[in-house]
Amino acid sequence: MTVTWEELGWERVAAGVGRCRLPVWDCTAGLVAGEDAVLVIDAGSSPAEGARLREQAQSLTGHRVTHLALTHPHFDHVFGAAAFTGAEVFGAVGVDAVLSRLRDREELRADAVRNGLAETVAQESADLLVPPRHLVSGEWTLDLGGGCQVLLANVGPGHTAHDLAVLVPGDPEVVFCGDLVEESGEPQAGPDAVPSHWPAALDRLLALGGENALYVPGHGAVVDAAFVRAQRDALATRFGVSP
Repeated sequence: MTVTWEELGWERVAAGVGRCRLPVWDCTAGLVAGEDAVLVIDAGSSPAEGARLREQAQSLTGHRVTHLALTHPHFDHVFGAAAFTGAEVFGAVGVDAVLSRLRDREELRADAVRNGLAETVAQESADLLVPPRHLVSGEWTLDLGGGCQVLLANVGPGHTAHDLAVLVPGDPEVVFCGDLVEESGEPQAGPDAVPSHWPAALDRLLALGGENALYVPGHGAVVDAAFVRAQRDALATRFGVSP
């Protein structure tokens, strides 16, 4: 029996494009299905959560996950990456260093524990982290088959020093923003944020998607260009960045 997106808790955003809001931290994971390949965007907060995402993606598309894009190196987005064995993993240039250096992995583990992830799960997740093989410095087009081409764009720094966005052309166009955009709460600026560049990163998102695109935030409901523009202005005011 064919399973539906809704039965698995996924929201269909456009043809072949969906997302789900994961429990606890309301983190978004995305899915883009082509004719020959399947892309998942962000991996969840643990290997177990990543495995559930991979299995659900395979159930919804009938194909194994071939590609994984990590929007930025925070635990709730990358700790599930080890579950995507065999997938080609992409991230912005510099993510490889963050996920490789012992001190950065320890900080990710500690941040996960501070936010409520069990110590044993956080330690296992940090130990299993594997840096992305493919690093995006500008833009990178993935051909998923059947005319489905997806653009990975290094639009940061902003929320972190290594922010990657994913543009799925179509009607409507869909932009996965990572935590450059948040809807369910105020955008979080931790010690690895680059506030002086964050508004400009949102300008790049808007240039990618345009006025009629759907923008999928890292946390919260799907938004439009007006929401992204308003958040850009609020961040500029908050951080004292001139337009």
